[in-house]
Amino acid sequence: MKKLLMIYWLLIGSAGWALAQSHVVKGKVTDASTGDPLVMVNVQLKGTTTGTRTDASGNFSLSVPSDKGELVFTYLGYQAVIQSINDNLVVKMEKDNKQLDEVVVIGYGEVKKRDLTGAVVSVKGEELKKVPSTNVMESVQGKLPGVDITKSSGAAGAKINVTVRGNRSIRADNGPLYIVDGVQYENIQDISPNDIQSMEVLKDASSTAIYGSRGANGVIIITTKKGVAGKPRVSVNSYVGISQVAGYPAMDTGPQYVALKREANRTTGRWKTEADDPLIFNASEVAAIKNNLWTNYADLLIHDGLQQDYQVGVAGGSEKTKVYLSLDYFDEKGLFKLDQLKRYSGRLNIDQVVNSVLKVGMQSQITYYDQNTRPDPLNQANKIVPLNLPYDSAGKLIMFPNSGSMINPLADEQPNAYQNNTHVTRTFLNAYIELTPLKGLSFRSNFGVTLDNSRTGIFASKNSIGRSTASTSRSQYNTGSKRYISWENVLSYQKSIGNHSFGATAVASLLSDKRDSSFLQGEGQLLPSQLYYALANNVSGIAVRTSYLESKLISFTGRLNYNYKGKYLLSLTGRSDGSSKLAPGNKWAFFPSVAGAWRIGDEEFMHKQHFFSDLKLRASYGIAGNDAISPYSTASYLSKIPFSYDDINSALAYGIGTQIGNKNLKWELSATTDVGIDFSILNQRIGVTADYYDTHTKDLLLQRTLPTSSGVGTVIQNIGKTRNRGIEIGLNTTNVNSHGFTWTSNIVFSKNKEEIVALADANTNDVANGWFIGSPVKVFYDYQKVGIWQTKEADLATKYGYKPGDIKVKDQGTADGVLNSQDRVILGTQVPTWSGGLNNDFRYHNFDLNIYVFARIGQWINSEYAAKYDPQGLENSAPVNYWTPERETNDYPRPNASVSKDGTPFIKTLGYKDGSFVKIRNISLGYTLPSSILKRSHLSNLRVYVTGKNLFTFSKVKDYDPERGGDLSSPLTKMYVAGLNVEF
Repeated sequence: MKKLLMIYWLLIGSAGWALAQSHVVKGKVTDASTGDPLVMVNVQLKGTTTGTRTDASGNFSLSVPSDKGELVFTYLGYQAVIQSINDNLVVKMEKDNKQLDEVVVIGYGEVKKRDLTGAVVSVKGEELKKVPSTNVMESVQGKLPGVDITKSSGAAGAKINVTVRGNRSIRADNGPLYIVDGVQYENIQDISPNDIQSMEVLKDASSTAIYGSRGANGVIIITTKKGVAGKPRVSVNSYVGISQVAGYPAMDTGPQYVALKREANRTTGRWKTEADDPLIFNASEVAAIKNNLWTNYADLLIHDGLQQDYQVGVAGGSEKTKVYLSLDYFDEKGLFKLDQLKRYSGRLNIDQVVNSVLKVGMQSQITYYDQNTRPDPLNQANKIVPLNLPYDSAGKLIMFPNSGSMINPLADEQPNAYQNNTHVTRTFLNAYIELTPLKGLSFRSNFGVTLDNSRTGIFASKNSIGRSTASTSRSQYNTGSKRYISWENVLSYQKSIGNHSFGATAVASLLSDKRDSSFLQGEGQLLPSQLYYALANNVSGIAVRTSYLESKLISFTGRLNYNYKGKYLLSLTGRSDGSSKLAPGNKWAFFPSVAGAWRIGDEEFMHKQHFFSDLKLRASYGIAGNDAISPYSTASYLSKIPFSYDDINSALAYGIGTQIGNKNLKWELSATTDVGIDFSILNQRIGVTADYYDTHTKDLLLQRTLPTSSGVGTVIQNIGKTRNRGIEIGLNTTNVNSHGFTWTSNIVFSKNKEEIVALADANTNDVANGWFIGSPVKVFYDYQKVGIWQTKEADLATKYGYKPGDIKVKDQGTADGVLNSQDRVILGTQVPTWSGGLNNDFRYHNFDLNIYVFARIGQWINSEYAAKYDPQGLENSAPVNYWTPERETNDYPRPNASVSKDGTPFIKTLGYKDGSFVKIRNISLGYTLPSSILKRSHLSNLRVYVTGKNLFTFSKVKDYDPERGGDLSSPLTKMYVAGLNVEF
């Protein structure tokens, strides 16, 4: 008992000693500018997990082991504060304006984000690397409000389609202007995402006006990385990924095809029982049916692809000399054999300070492509009769299986059967000289050159898919050369007088674009191994063509920025462009713009409220031009035509080409109004950018079809009008930021209404070209399928001239029993009603997780698979639910061996489908090594990650990614990636 009492008193004494050693710290946390208390501020003893939060009055109380040490105060939207432990602490926290003070690149200059007056979206380089891709634009799909981005196909190095705020032009180019380090650059796929410091997208007329005609469809500015002073920094970035087809629908199996062909011939009375099979199938096919032999050729053609990228970057230098060097190797093997892209690139950026007033430098890159492509073999695979085997018993390819007329879809993969190889060497160089003779005054002269040389060689043997109906091989040798020169001189002046700040920019530029190409062809190559070389050895079909294009653009630009007290912002821009593509007297045009912004959040009356952390209103109006047509459209040209005096003697003769020149051709003009608001609330926990825009385009550069009596086919004229209006919303949120765990989200929503306002004949639709007033440029115009005529509707079907089993379409008129072209309607549009993205970033200590969802809603596609139905049974079809007397359906018409596919009434209506989709675009999980381990390894950063790209797509279209647009060729892919980022 005594021992127990002794232990008890020892414990009491120890507790008392511990309490005596503890220390209670009390204090208050307030806003440094307003003095208002801050609620729920994190207060933590540095180096420990001991902490608390402030109450509703900003007060806190924290028990700490001793009166020594430091407290760390953190609060979203405020700069962190470290304070030594003291009694009755009063902590004043400053707002963190880091985001507002971020520098954003605009045309011919930079401004702080807080001073922007136009609609500009900025993306940092780290965001661009989250989605491994061939083309950096694919990495930002769904992340930029108002920018519609889709991938054209799943082939290696496939093109990325980019449209900013809808299609303004009907026939002229609608793609944005790409500016890389201040110079126009068409081939954005050359730029490695690892070399990019930032990307800015200029959308409204005020932002793009300084680029004049070149910025009519939006401007995307790429700034590459520069050197840094001090110890050289080396980064190594690499990834390897396996790509697989992202869903591919199957064609009929052998038994399904047999059932279809039997039914087609049962309709005509030629087939009644299996005993009649020899009447509709050849002997080889009958044998294949008996032995259940058939082939799914798509399975033999589609393989797993491989994508890999290896990049090394070195940044270093001194205070006067800064250098950035990068080398990159990219290799992509597509889903098919003979589909591969290799890209080798090197970048060198140098900036040299000569003295206090002179700075020079250059940005340069050389890129080399070695690419093999092929005609998509799936078209052949999807239509060939499946009742056969691709190889004989000896393993040799059967060129025409089952003695059929269709060549084996695997034919191009055989040795010396087919090759399409392209070599491209592109050199980009931009040198500059910059003078700053006076404070605030600078002059910069940029001289940029892009040299592009390409060679494409194509050889197709007589046993290739493309030449299967010919008797000889064909060889082609095509070359192309482009030379783009840009010389721009920029004078800038900045001055502040009291509360007034002024910025003036003047630009004079000359752009020259020269292109030439050659085309050589021959048939009957002596030796297949000579491919497309030694064309003189070809025995027939010798053809030679060359071409040349040249255009120039001269521009003079002025911009004035005014800022009063940092709260009232005004920007005025005017640009005059002269284009050689347009007619004399119409070559020059002036493009003005004005923009203003009011930073309401900086007003004194806003200081007492706590809801808005920042608030700004913006408005702009401007006019932009477009001359994106081929040079020489103002001139008529001659073409050689066959002519002879008699049956023996020939002579040279020329006639007017198919397109006549237009001596009155002028600028296409777009006027845009933009109203926007930028704000953040709840101590910057939620940030919102929203814009409403309305663009009216007139004098469209439109190719017009002329009557045959004119003797020519078409002419380009300034006719028609379009309108694009819509809203864009970008939302950034910090959902959780506590105890080492953060969760941030980025939500993007874009809704654009695109419509044709007028065409050549004012209010008359152009049905032949599919252009309709009040509708978008790209629509599906056809009869509206409502089902299949059923047996019980035989009398009504007869009234319209059809019978049960035929496609039934809607009578859009008066139901008078007549169906004609007047009953066609607009079924859907290829552009989405709205699109958006949801990007979530989670971070817990050294782990990071990114989940990105992308949606494109309201678009329609013309599904090649849905229309893959041959009612005759001559070719293979998709496994569809077709109508029979015993199994009536509203899906597909009755098979009929006596009616061809093209002759089947309303057959084209089968393909129109709602192509809306939601896809999980990216899931990435990464781990960064702790700093303690990195120090021992002499590394500054090491991150490993795995990524799933384009993993899941949700749509009404089964086993197909609707982003492809409906085509079955070159299907889109999903990819599984493992990557590594190292810095030292």
